[in-house]
Amino acid sequence: MLTSDRYRKPLLHILGGAIIISFSGVWVTWATVAPLVSAFYRVFFGTIFLAVACLVNGEFQTISARTALLTILCGLCFSADLLLWHISILYVGPGLATIIANFQVFILTGASFLFFGQRLRLLFLASIPLAFLGLFLVIGFDWATLPADYRTGICLGLTAAFFYAAFLLSLRKIQEIQAGISFFYGLMLVSLASTCFLGLQIMFTTTSFMLPGYASLGSLLCLALFSQTIGWAVISNSLPKVVPSLAGLVLLLQPALAFVWDVLLFERPTSGLQWLGVLVTLAAIYMGMSSSERIRK
Repeated sequence: MLTSDRYRKPLLHILGGAIIISFSGVWVTWATVAPLVSAFYRVFFGTIFLAVACLVNGEFQTISARTALLTILCGLCFSADLLLWHISILYVGPGLATIIANFQVFILTGASFLFFGQRLRLLFLASIPLAFLGLFLVIGFDWATLPADYRTGICLGLTAAFFYAAFLLSLRKIQEIQAGISFFYGLMLVSLASTCFLGLQIMFTTTSFMLPGYASLGSLLCLALFSQTIGWAVISNSLPKVVPSLAGLVLLLQPALAFVWDVLLFERPTSGLQWLGVLVTLAAIYMGMSSSERIRK
């Protein structure tokens, strides 16, 4: 009973954080701007919110040249992840794009096996084909008949998962090599670097920084405040206090609810077989999480 009481509050925090972040794709869709613009304003506003939080908590500190270089690399990976994911949302919808982005679990474990000597368990090896089985139950098994944009969106979502895994690995490395750096200060620095990369891309293309109205501004502020700042804060502070397998199970609500919001808010047509595919994919992602003992946000 004492154990369950100890876990109840952090589990509720993780649950709340998962629900908050599940709306990320919704805010992107409601912003009605180009993917590059929504990605830019997420990290631009997110940097401001994170800077305020770090200032209040006294977390600013000088970083080494090595940390600065790694931060630039991390920011590049994060900006690529966001841009590709936002384009994927445009083509396949926020629900499926979010589920595909969670395939980063498999990439993270593969990287841990190749570079950090982590053993691969049979459960993980079984989870990979199961995840793709679930994905094809959602999109259909005849790849050639899918619209070109839809296929592009799926491929971009998988590529975004790769960059998201690289972002998580490099962010973790920043915390290892920079003594005393807080998670949020590191994330703020990465957000700042991402802002620069995405801002430069806007400047050197025909894309404009201009927003179409206050509704778009409000959606992007919510994306930055809730997805980039509050959601990360609530979850990251509670993860160390909960058994990883249990936390991973609760975190699956994020992609699951993202798909539900897509169906409810954007009237995504979904058959019973596709719902089965969603469940199979989420089960595979959970297997990947559990076998690797590494839990993402």
